Amino acid sequence: MRTLLLALRFARRDLRGGVKGLRIVLACLALGVAAITAVGTLRAGIEAGIRADGARILGGDIEVASQNGPLPQAAQEWMAARSARLSRVTAMRAMAVAPDGERTLVELKAVDEAYPLFGELVLDPPGRLAPGEIVVERVVADRLGLRPGDGIRIGDARFTLRGVILAEPDKVTSPAILGPRAMIALADLPATGLVQPGSLVTWEYRMALPEGADRRAVAAALREAFPQNGWRIRTSDAAAPAVNRFVDRAAFFLTLASLTALLVGGIGVATGVRSWLDQRARTIATLRCLGAAPGVIFATYLVQVVALALAGIVAGLAAGYGLTVAGAAALADALPVPPRIGLYPEVLGLASLYGLLTALAFALWPLGRAMEIPGAALFRDALQPSGARPRAMLVAATVAAGAALAALIVGTAENRAFALVFVGGALVTLSLFRFGAFGLMAVARRFRGVRRPALRLGLANLHRPGAPTPLILVSLGIGLTTLAAVALIEGNLRRQISEQLPEAAPNFYFIDIQSDQARDFDRVAAAQPTVSEVKRVPSLRARIVAVNGVPAEQVRTTPETAWALRGDRGLTYAASPPEGTRVVEGAWWPADHRGEQLVSFDANLARGWGIGVGDTLKVNVLGRDIPMRIANLRDIEWRGLGMNFVLVASPGMLEAAPHTHIATVRSEAAQEGAVLRAISEAFPNVSGIRVRDALEQVAALLSRIGAALSATASLTLAAGALVLAGAVAAGQRRRVRDAVVLKTVGATRAQIRRAFLVEFGLLGATAGVIAAAAGTAAAWGVVRFIMRADWVFLPGTLALTVLACTALTLAFGYAGTALALRARAAPLLRNE
Repeated sequence: MRTLLLALRFARRDLRGGVKGLRIVLACLALGVAAITAVGTLRAGIEAGIRADGARILGGDIEVASQNGPLPQAAQEWMAARSARLSRVTAMRAMAVAPDGERTLVELKAVDEAYPLFGELVLDPPGRLAPGEIVVERVVADRLGLRPGDGIRIGDARFTLRGVILAEPDKVTSPAILGPRAMIALADLPATGLVQPGSLVTWEYRMALPEGADRRAVAAALREAFPQNGWRIRTSDAAAPAVNRFVDRAAFFLTLASLTALLVGGIGVATGVRSWLDQRARTIATLRCLGAAPGVIFATYLVQVVALALAGIVAGLAAGYGLTVAGAAALADALPVPPRIGLYPEVLGLASLYGLLTALAFALWPLGRAMEIPGAALFRDALQPSGARPRAMLVAATVAAGAALAALIVGTAENRAFALVFVGGALVTLSLFRFGAFGLMAVARRFRGVRRPALRLGLANLHRPGAPTPLILVSLGIGLTTLAAVALIEGNLRRQISEQLPEAAPNFYFIDIQSDQARDFDRVAAAQPTVSEVKRVPSLRARIVAVNGVPAEQVRTTPETAWALRGDRGLTYAASPPEGTRVVEGAWWPADHRGEQLVSFDANLARGWGIGVGDTLKVNVLGRDIPMRIANLRDIEWRGLGMNFVLVASPGMLEAAPHTHIATVRSEAAQEGAVLRAISEAFPNVSGIRVRDALEQVAALLSRIGAALSATASLTLAAGALVLAGAVAAGQRRRVRDAVVLKTVGATRAQIRRAFLVEFGLLGATAGVIAAAAGTAAAWGVVRFIMRADWVFLPGTLALTVLACTALTLAFGYAGTALALRARAAPLLRNE
C-alpha cells in the first residue's frame, strides 16, 4: 500500500508537465474503441428497434404463412376467435403491363380491408386503397411512364393507378427482392388469374391479439391444434430472424475489422509508452540512483499509462457514439429498421474492456523493461539501448492480458471458429512482419560497403541499434494486410458477378408456368427469332422438416449450411440426371423407378449436416410429410445461375401433385424486351425475371457491403498511420542528432534527405510486399473455403497496395527529415 501511495504521488506530480509523449496512446486507443463502440451500438440499436416495433414489422402479433395454399377454414376460424383483428395478405410475383405494352416484374401484394393491423400505409396522394385500384413504388411508375389515373394490367385484370407507395409498414419482413412493390385489394386477386395450382404464392394471416394476451402461448396452442401443417408461424418478438442474422453477421465482420484497428493501436500504445519512458529516462535514472525501488518506478508509470488509457477509452466511447448517430443518419435508407440509438451498457462495457486489455497487453513489456534497467544504464540508453527484459512475473502478466483479449474476442463472437482463425491469423501476421523486419535488417547489413554515402547511411539506419524497422513494418503491415484482403475479396466477387456470370447465365427465368401451358410455352419461346435455348423443369416448394428422424430445428449443422433448414426450398423430379449433373456419391435411380421415394441431395449440405447416401429426409410438400431416402449426392454449381435444386426427387407421387414449371430462356441481349413481351402476352400468368436486373441488384448490395468493410478496414490503416507517426516522432530526437552531426562533418542537406528517404522507401516497399502476400493468402482462404467461390489473382490491387504503403512511409519519413534538417547545430552541440 505504501508503494502504491508513493507511486500515485509521483504519478500526479509527473503528469503536471503534460501528456505530450502519450498522445499517441490516447489517439490509438480512442480510434479502436470508437470503431467497436460504433458498430456495437448500431447493432444494438437495430435489434432494439426490431424488438420494440416487432408487431409493425411483422404486420401483427402473430403471423402464419403458407405456400401450400390458403389455410383451412377451421384454422382461420380458430385464429379469428382468438384475435382482436385478423388480416389476410397474399404475395407473389407478377408482370405489370402499361397501356403501351411496356412491362416490368413486380412483387405483388394483395391486402384486405384490415391491412395494416399496425403502422400506416403511406400513399401519395394520401388515402386508402379501393377495389379496382393499384398502388406501386415510384420506380414502377417511372419505369412504365405512368401517372395516377392511368391504367395498368396485372395478369388478366386491369387496374387504375391510384398513386405511389411512400411507406410500407411491414416491408422488412416481406421485402421486394426481385422487383419493386405493387399492391392491390385482396378482393381483386381472383380476377388476375395469377393464383393457379402450384403457383409460387404465399398466403399470410396476421393476428392482432387482445390486450394482455400471451403471443407465444397462442402460437404454441396454434401449433398444437394444427400439427404437421408445413406453415411458418412467427411472433412479433422474433419478427425478422433473417434481418437479425444479417445484422449479427455484418456486425461480427465489422467488429473484427475494428478489433484489427485496435490491435494495430496496441502497437501504438507500446510505441507511445516506450517513447514516454525515453523522455522520462533522466527522471527514472535519478529516482533509481536516489534509491527508488523498481516496484515504485513500475507502479508510478503504470498508474500514468492506465489513467491515460482510461481517458483514451472514454474519448473513444464518446466518439463512437457520435459516429453511430452520424452513421444511422447517413445509412437511413439502407438499414432494415430505424435504429433506436441509446446508451447500451453491454456495448460500452465490452468496448472499454477491449481497450483496457489492449493497453495492458502492449504496455506492460516496455514498463517492465524500464523497471529492470539500472540508473547508470538509463543515462546512456538513448545512445546504447539496453537489452534488459521484464521479470518473469510481468512476462506472464503480458501473456495473460493477451490471452484474455483473445478469449474475449472468441467468447463474444457469433462464429467462434472464425474468431479463432482471426486470432491465429493476427498472431501469424504479427510474426510474419516481425520476421520480415529481421530479414530486411539482415539484408541491409550485407550492403555495408556500398560507395554512395546516402545509400550506405540509409541502409545503416535500418539495422542500427534501436532502429524502428520492426515497429514500422508491423504497424503499417497489419492495416495494409486488412485492406488488401478486403479489396481482393470484393474484387473477386465483383468480377464473378460482372464478368463471369453473364456469360454463363440465361437472360430470363420464367416462373408459374402451368402444366397445361408447358408445351405451348416451349413452342412460343422457341419461336422467337433471337432465342437460342429454352430449358424447362417441373417445380414444387418443399420444406425439410426432419433429417434421419431428428426435427429440423434440432439438427446439428455447420453455420454455412443451416440456411437450408429455414423456410421452403425448391424441389423438382427427374427420371434421368439433369444436364450438367455431377454425382459424387451414390448412383442415379433407373428411369422406370416407381418404388420408394428417392432423392438426389446437395453434397455440400450433406457434408455440413453429417449425412450421406442411405440417410433419410422428411420433406413437407403441399402440407403432406413425405419420407425420402438419399440415393446420391451432387456437386451443384450455383454460380452458373442455371436451374439448380437442392432436392431432385424420383418421379412417382410428385408427378400427380399440383405443381408448376420454371424455365430459362437464352436470347440476344439487345432483343430481351421483345422476348419478354411476346411470352408475357401469350401467358399473362407467367412472370419473367430478367437475370441482368437481378445481377445489378446483387452488385449494388455488394457495393454497399464492400464500402462498409472498406471504411472499417480503413480505420486499421488510420491506426497504422498513427503508429507510424508515433514511431517517427519517437525517433525524432535521434534523427535530429544524426542530422546535426552529419551536417557538422560536411554532409549536405540533399545527401541527408536522400539517406532518410532510402530508409523509409525500403521500409514502405517491404511492408507493402509482405502485406500484399499476407492479404492475398487471407483473401484466398475466405473466397475458397468460406464463400466457396473460384479465386482470381488481381495483381493491380496488390500493386496499388505496395505503392500506397511506400508513398505513406515516404511522406511521414520526409516530414520527419524536413523537421530534423531545420534544427540548428549549435544549441544541440552545446547542450550535449
